[in-house]
Amino acid sequence: MELPRYSMGIGDRFGREGEAQLAAFVEAKALGVDVTPVWNKSNREHLLVGTAPAAVRQEADAAVRALSWAGPYFVDADHIGLKSVDGFLEVSDYFTLDVADFTGNSADAISIDAFVSRFGRYAGRLEVPGIERPLEVTTDRIRAIAGKYLLAAQEAGKIYRHVEAKKGRGRFVTEVSIDETDQPQTPDELLFILAAIAQEGIPAQTIAPKFTGRFNKGVDYVGEVKQFEREFDEDVCVIAFAVREFGLPGELKLSVHSGSDKFSIYPGIRACLSSRGNNRIAPGVAEGAENEGKS
Repeated sequence: MELPRYSMGIGDRFGREGEAQLAAFVEAKALGVDVTPVWNKSNREHLLVGTAPAAVRQEADAAVRALSWAGPYFVDADHIGLKSVDGFLEVSDYFTLDVADFTGNSADAISIDAFVSRFGRYAGRLEVPGIERPLEVTTDRIRAIAGKYLLAAQEAGKIYRHVEAKKGRGRFVTEVSIDETDQPQTPDELLFILAAIAQEGIPAQTIAPKFTGRFNKGVDYVGEVKQFEREFDEDVCVIAFAVREFGLPGELKLSVHSGSDKFSIYPGIRACLSSRGNNRIAPGVAEGAENEGKS
């Protein structure tokens, strides 16, 4: 199961907007732009309003029937972990593995040593096509990144394998979310996070890092737009490099957990997609964040 080049997450807290949301995708298609809808709702949202995961599947299927939507669409188990995933297994075909709570907690020393030994070959002045300055990577830096993110990748692996055992390999889309952290990931951090994801055998089709700025609901992006654009562009370049180096899926995309419309950052995203159009990746996923302040 493959996520098409462009997709957008659509959250609907009270389950009343499915047809209206899908109508926007129908209009976009009529204008020549194919965007795949991804209905999403997290476990905490369900608990907040007293709904169940099956309600999202019912809403999505009903909207698709009503508007005769012939394109692909997905229902996302948004921001799930091992404790919350089981309730989504039957009705979801897209799983956002949220492991942000595990960042900053160290994996065991043996795992970190093995990671540094395996990926130590990237130490030095690492040239990533598209990024102006080489990444200055040392084995100490790789060890520090592993200390911060390796445990999170291992947890993502556990969640992924749990879902795969229930649904079967290739029968769902996997996203890894590390956006609910204190600081944006730097290019070298994202690179070795992707290395860790590959090491776990996760066929991730999207990765959701944290970006500079605030992504509150109902208002535009709050932050330095140029800084966001720089981070987005560098992340795109890192993903393309990681796909080649680590054997990750060629369709791996960059996901922006926007919360709602963020009109000020769209031109920069479009410019990046146009300038990096020769890459096999398609960093066009925009997942709707389900809580204020999340990016």
